[in-house]
Amino acid sequence: MSPPSLIDTHPPLSETAPVALSYELFPPRSPAAAESLWTTIRELEATSPDYVSVTYGASGSNRDTAVDLINRLLLETTLRPLAHLTCVGNTPQELAGIIGQLLDTGVRGILALRGDLPKDGASPGDGSLRYAQDLIDLIRRVEQRRSALLCAGKIAVGVAAYPTRHPESPSEAHDVEVLLAKQRSGADFAITQVFFHAGQYADLLTRARRAGVTIPIIPGVMPLTSLRRLKRLGELTGVEPAADLTERLAAADTDADRLRIGVNATVDLANAALDAGAPGIHLYTFNEHQSALQVLDKLALPRPSRRAIGSAGRRLAV
Repeated sequence: MSPPSLIDTHPPLSETAPVALSYELFPPRSPAAAESLWTTIRELEATSPDYVSVTYGASGSNRDTAVDLINRLLLETTLRPLAHLTCVGNTPQELAGIIGQLLDTGVRGILALRGDLPKDGASPGDGSLRYAQDLIDLIRRVEQRRSALLCAGKIAVGVAAYPTRHPESPSEAHDVEVLLAKQRSGADFAITQVFFHAGQYADLLTRARRAGVTIPIIPGVMPLTSLRRLKRLGELTGVEPAADLTERLAAADTDADRLRIGVNATVDLANAALDAGAPGIHLYTFNEHQSALQVLDKLALPRPSRRAIGSAGRRLAV
């Protein structure tokens, strides 16, 4: 008689996993912006997200400000930061130092990105890393050297995924192959760039799974409330936003109307991704909380109950 199979001894899980929630923030550029940002941070903290990603400018500009923001998030809030890190223009030695600095502050999640190439067409520089998968490999090597300090824990490494063809890519199929290479290098999950049409996330998921990508692919969703921002991101991604949405935003008479139209469109986009099997939602907040919170309220995501830690270290029921 053959021994019981793994499926026999481990019955299927009956509970559905909660949907992950995260936000993106960027460092403030002025004292007034910092005050506004911390109002947003406190509002977002009340929703108990799983993490907040912290980005910085092209070519490493304002990286120090980003690290300062990460330090404050760790010291003054209950939020878990996911630190953006780009590799273009930096040597492995420089990047290893930055990774070590982030780990020393308490960061345990890094979003590994290639970063923008120099706009003048110049070479990124001798000895610099050129691809995100090289950065992932470097993060894992730094992690291995620090395994005792991390109690043999693991750094969560995220990467970017593209629902539509990357502007520098020859094809969508090539983008999926790059995502697969990132997975093989040690990526744990991916967050998509913005997209504007409901079927684009589902199409990416289908193509990625067929190619062998198994890591979670989290849709990055932008509140579609600003016509100017919508057009600008359309130019950057090379994908035209939905014409009917831009027309309705342009015809709206008040900011309240634009907010309502944009929030409803964003909720539809997020729900389409969730229906396709998205494991979570990542909201690009642009350091604003009003539209993000309205989107979250309408989505009514199944979220785990949490207990927040107060600033004095005591636990507070939420």
